[in-house]
Amino acid sequence: MAHYRASESKREQFRRYLEKAGVLDSLTNVLVALYEETEKPSDALEFIRQHLGPSEPNGADAESLRLELAELQQKHDLLLEENKELKRRLLQYEPSAEDRGAE
Repeated sequence: MAHYRASESKREQFRRYLEKAGVLDSLTNVLVALYEETEKPSDALEFIRQHLGPSEPNGADAESLRLELAELQQKHDLLLEENKELKRRLLQYEPSAEDRGAE
């Protein structure tokens, strides 16, 4: 009987953990959405995966993405400047349209 109570206590702790983490609410919402679908999807598991997917990145992921975005924007700006400069230099070596018309 004591073993039964110990496992019941572990179950209750796990249930509270899931509730505190918002897992139970998320699962309930997805299952309700699936239940309310007028045309049930052929793959219920895929429906659940799509609806349980991360809605927004967590704080660390978001910060990492912001840093990566800033780095890529800087790199983009540098490449645009380099492209302008190379085009300008290329024009020095290409004959102008007037020169080509005279030939």
